[in-house]
Amino acid sequence: MKVAENKVVLIDYTLTDNAGEVIDSSEGAGPLAYLHGAGNIVEGLEEALTGKEAGAEVKASIEPAKAYGERHEDMKQDVPKELFGGVENIEVGMQFQSETDQGPVLVTVVAISDEMVTVDGNHPLAGVHLNFEVTIREVREATAEELEHGHVHGEGGHQH
Repeated sequence: MKVAENKVVLIDYTLTDNAGEVIDSSEGAGPLAYLHGAGNIVEGLEEALTGKEAGAEVKASIEPAKAYGERHEDMKQDVPKELFGGVENIEVGMQFQSETDQGPVLVTVVAISDEMVTVDGNHPLAGVHLNFEVTIREVREATAEELEHGHVHGEGGHQH
């Protein structure tokens, strides 16, 4: 069976940046299961896997536009420290959900001064060229429930 829209695909993968640094890997965690065509993985990787079969080994080099997008410096802003009421020790790297006119956005603390906290609304991998090494372990039909929910259930998928 070939990887195609509405198929469940199980993959082993290693993700690196252009410097060869490992960003993420399924090693030790078991294969990642996703519903092809449902936006569960980045667009560029989905395109690279389309039409492949179980057992295929795929290397994919993905530009930011087909991954997590380009960085937008206007998504960084300084906010008063008092807006973080209830958080005793704010540290660089912490993430918070912020309500905006466009809905909730996950922001990451990137700098802290005495009065202000600089947060960044870009995805942490925005602007990063991604390099995937993937082995397709399995391709199967999705269940009606998986199609309805838009994600895989069971091994490697969502548990609920």
